[in-house]
Amino acid sequence: MKQLPKSIQVTNILFMICLLLALLIIGREFLYPIFLAILFAYLLFPLAALLEKWRFPRVLAILSSIILGMAVIGGAMYFFYQQLKVFLNDFPELKEQAYSNLDALQRKIDLVTENNNEQRWWLRERIGELINNSGNLFNTIFSATTGTAVKMGLQPVFVFFMLYYRERFKKFIYIVFGEHSYGKVRQILGEVSEVTKNYISGVFIVVFILCFLNSFGLMIVGVEYAVMFGILSAVMNFIPYFGTLIGAIFPLAYTLVSDEPANAVGVVILFMIIQFTENNILTPNITGGRVAINPFFTILVIIAGGMVWGIPGMFMSVPYAGMAKVVCSHIPGLRPIAFLISRNKGSQLRNGWKIIKGWFAGRRKA
Repeated sequence: MKQLPKSIQVTNILFMICLLLALLIIGREFLYPIFLAILFAYLLFPLAALLEKWRFPRVLAILSSIILGMAVIGGAMYFFYQQLKVFLNDFPELKEQAYSNLDALQRKIDLVTENNNEQRWWLRERIGELINNSGNLFNTIFSATTGTAVKMGLQPVFVFFMLYYRERFKKFIYIVFGEHSYGKVRQILGEVSEVTKNYISGVFIVVFILCFLNSFGLMIVGVEYAVMFGILSAVMNFIPYFGTLIGAIFPLAYTLVSDEPANAVGVVILFMIIQFTENNILTPNITGGRVAINPFFTILVIIAGGMVWGIPGMFMSVPYAGMAKVVCSHIPGLRPIAFLISRNKGSQLRNGWKIIKGWFAGRRKA
């Protein structure tokens, strides 16, 4: 069979990529709850499998796992709501304090810039408009959150059937690729399962630890509502790299308009320490670097996921990129892609050290 010219091959690949992106964007409302449920199914699978090993019926084991998972998430959300309710009750006082701080700041700006009366208080007016329009912002966020909550309500159903029919899905994949590929497909599925389970469970553990670290650190700095801001900033770490920066915005913005704006310096230092701890200690040791995608492509897939599926896409992009990397590493034609996106610096250093040790060993024998 005559091989197509390279230009046509590249055109076909680009066309398929565009078609895939179009399908992901058009089918967003239908697809992302399903893809999210797959990750939750991987998260709950070890518990369900353990209960089945203890001779629980499969239906009961899966239901028990889902109920326990919902209880943990629901309890965390209720605790956060109680903290948020206190903050919202105090919001009118915080608003007046923010205006007072802005007035003081505007006076200092006037002294430096020598503004006339017609130009005074522009900062207060702009921030005042922002605060007054915050109601519309909250309504927008609430509407988006409500829509997401409705889709999240279907997650237990999706997760149940994915766990219940997991053997059928696996056999379907074997049938599609044929008996001659059974060994290779089995190896790929095993690696994908291992990568995803370790990453998802690891991320939840890291976020749980950061809830305590953030809250305790903000208490030391002297920030009010430290627990609420600590939990809120920790949850943002479901988004790799950007999570800590996004999470720091909330306590930083509060301290700047509170009665202790000097605490903002402490907040910045705190989150610099937390960023270092999370990136260099918690995540490498808990998730084990299983996804092993280099930082450049991690940032790219997070941005792409956010453009396609919003915040859920930012959370899901990294584990699915890890799955894609595993698949590419087992297909000869796609191995360059796996090599390009992998983070294998440590392996290269270890291999280089082995070569050096072997060279010295050979010199000693000679």
